[in-house]
Amino acid sequence: MNIEELRREIDRLDNELLRIFNERAALALRIGEVKKGLSLPVYDPTREKRIFQRMREENPGPLDDQAIVRLFERVIDESRRLERIMTSKEENQ
Repeated sequence: MNIEELRREIDRLDNELLRIFNERAALALRIGEVKKGLSLPVYDPTREKRIFQRMREENPGPLDDQAIVRLFERVIDESRRLERIMTSKEENQ
């Protein structure tokens, strides 16, 4: 593959990641609704630790485990932020 073909493949993967990130966020919002109904906190450190551990175990590389955890920390932080925003909007309505 030449550089342009490689870049097109990266673009394709970026589009797939975008779709997956938004799909994951939509599921996180649904979980936030369930948590609210059950009076559970948005932040669940035990669940997050399990996610990070599972991602380390499933990681085939070339990214090292620390990089994978940092990426998932960011994804989870944004999901948690979205849950909080949606929860506060609902409370203000």
